[in-house]
Amino acid sequence: MLLRFSSLCLVTSVTHTSVMFRHFLTLQQVSRRQISSTVRRQLVNKVPDKQKLFQEANGMPVHLKGGVGDAVLYRATMGLTVLGTAFVIYELVKAALPQKKD
Repeated sequence: MLLRFSSLCLVTSVTHTSVMFRHFLTLQQVSRRQISSTVRRQLVNKVPDKQKLFQEANGMPVHLKGGVGDAVLYRATMGLTVLGTAFVIYELVKAALPQKKD
Protein backbone atom coordinates (compact mmCIF):
# COMPACT_ATOMS: atom_id res chain seq x y z
CA MET A 1 0.00 0.00 0.00
CA LEU A 2 2.80 2.41 0.92
CA LEU A 3 4.72 1.50 -2.23
CA ARG A 4 1.67 2.18 -4.37
CA PHE A 5 1.13 5.60 -2.73
CA SER A 6 4.78 6.63 -3.16
CA SER A 7 4.80 5.53 -6.80
CA LEU A 8 1.56 7.46 -7.36
CA CYS A 9 3.16 10.59 -5.84
CA LEU A 10 6.21 10.11 -8.03
CA VAL A 11 4.08 9.77 -11.18
CA THR A 12 2.06 12.85 -10.23
CA SER A 13 5.22 14.81 -9.55
CA VAL A 14 6.78 13.76 -12.86
CA THR A 15 3.57 14.59 -14.74
CA HIS A 16 3.34 17.99 -13.06
CA THR A 17 6.99 18.71 -13.86
CA SER A 18 6.58 17.74 -17.50
CA VAL A 19 3.50 19.97 -17.82
CA MET A 20 5.42 22.90 -16.33
CA PHE A 21 8.34 22.23 -18.68
CA ARG A 22 5.99 22.22 -21.70
CA HIS A 23 4.50 25.52 -20.55
CA PHE A 24 7.99 26.94 -20.16
CA LEU A 25 8.97 25.86 -23.67
CA THR A 26 5.79 27.35 -25.10
CA LEU A 27 6.45 30.63 -23.30
CA GLN A 28 10.02 30.61 -24.58
CA GLN A 29 8.85 30.15 -28.17
CA VAL A 30 6.26 32.90 -27.90
CA SER A 31 8.73 35.35 -26.40
CA ARG A 32 11.30 34.53 -29.07
CA ARG A 33 8.71 35.16 -31.78
CA GLN A 34 7.74 38.51 -30.28
CA ILE A 35 11.32 39.75 -30.07
CA SER A 36 12.79 38.49 -33.32
CA SER A 37 9.79 38.76 -35.59
CA THR A 38 10.43 40.46 -38.92
CA VAL A 39 6.76 41.14 -39.51
CA ARG A 40 5.84 44.43 -37.92
CA ARG A 41 2.35 45.61 -37.22
CA GLN A 42 1.41 48.42 -39.52
CA LEU A 43 0.48 51.48 -37.49
CA VAL A 44 -1.79 54.07 -39.01
CA ASN A 45 -0.36 57.56 -38.84
CA LYS A 46 -3.06 59.63 -37.13
CA VAL A 47 -0.93 62.75 -36.68
CA PRO A 48 -2.10 64.62 -39.84
CA ASP A 49 -5.76 64.06 -38.90
CA LYS A 50 -5.15 65.32 -35.35
CA GLN A 51 -3.24 68.33 -36.69
CA LYS A 52 -6.18 69.27 -38.91
CA LEU A 53 -8.57 68.88 -35.97
CA PHE A 54 -6.55 71.03 -33.58
CA GLN A 55 -5.57 73.72 -36.12
CA GLU A 56 -9.14 74.23 -37.30
CA ALA A 57 -10.36 77.78 -36.54
CA ASN A 58 -13.80 77.09 -35.08
CA GLY A 59 -13.64 79.31 -31.97
CA MET A 60 -13.37 76.34 -29.62
CA PRO A 61 -10.57 76.28 -27.01
CA VAL A 62 -7.78 73.85 -27.84
CA HIS A 63 -8.27 71.86 -24.63
CA LEU A 64 -11.84 71.00 -25.69
CA LYS A 65 -11.22 70.16 -29.36
CA GLY A 66 -10.58 66.49 -28.56
CA GLY A 67 -14.28 65.73 -28.15
CA VAL A 68 -16.54 64.52 -25.35
CA GLY A 69 -13.72 62.89 -23.37
CA ASP A 70 -11.84 66.19 -23.17
CA ALA A 71 -14.99 68.03 -22.06
CA VAL A 72 -15.69 65.49 -19.31
CA LEU A 73 -12.09 65.59 -18.13
CA TYR A 74 -12.10 69.40 -18.13
CA ARG A 75 -15.34 69.62 -16.14
CA ALA A 76 -14.21 66.99 -13.63
CA THR A 77 -10.91 68.82 -13.13
CA MET A 78 -12.66 72.16 -12.65
CA GLY A 79 -15.17 70.63 -10.22
CA LEU A 80 -12.46 69.01 -8.12
CA THR A 81 -10.48 72.26 -8.15
CA VAL A 82 -13.44 74.29 -6.91
CA LEU A 83 -14.31 71.73 -4.23
CA GLY A 84 -10.69 71.51 -3.10
CA THR A 85 -10.37 75.29 -2.90
CA ALA A 86 -13.60 75.55 -0.89
CA PHE A 87 -12.42 72.83 1.50
CA VAL A 88 -9.04 74.54 2.04
CA ILE A 89 -10.74 77.88 2.76
CA TYR A 90 -13.12 76.15 5.19
CA GLU A 91 -10.22 74.48 7.03
CA LEU A 92 -8.27 77.76 7.19
CA VAL A 93 -11.26 79.62 8.65
CA LYS A 94 -11.86 76.79 11.12
CA ALA A 95 -8.20 76.90 12.21
CA ALA A 96 -8.16 80.72 12.44
CA LEU A 97 -11.32 80.93 14.52
CA PRO A 98 -11.13 78.15 17.11
CA GLN A 99 -14.23 77.34 19.14
CA LYS A 100 -14.39 78.53 22.74
CA LYS A 101 -14.02 75.92 25.44
CA ASP A 102 -16.47 76.32 28.32
